[in-house]
Amino acid sequence: MLGNENRMPKNIQDQPPDGLSLTEYDRAHMKLYLRLLDAASEGADWREVTAVLFGIDPQQDPKRARRMYEAHLARARWMTNNGYRQLVQSSQVQNKTD
Repeated sequence: MLGNENRMPKNIQDQPPDGLSLTEYDRAHMKLYLRLLDAASEGADWREVTAVLFGIDPQQDPKRARRMYEAHLARARWMTNNGYRQLVQSSQVQNKTD
């Protein structure tokens, strides 16, 4: 389902931002958010997802792995419902200034 070529960068925090504003962390981790959403829609096991995308062994640290998975998936879902609007707006502003 998930391959090692999909491993994300090592700068992933245990807890993503949880505010109502799009952050640089969100922008830098768009690919991660998309992969999480894809994996969830495919019914991938969270343990496999955390091993591949976060580089965490869920058997060694299951609580941390599960927390990271749930927190980042929640942020990815927030992006699809809210954050994308801010991304589009900032992109439109950037295009006007170019």
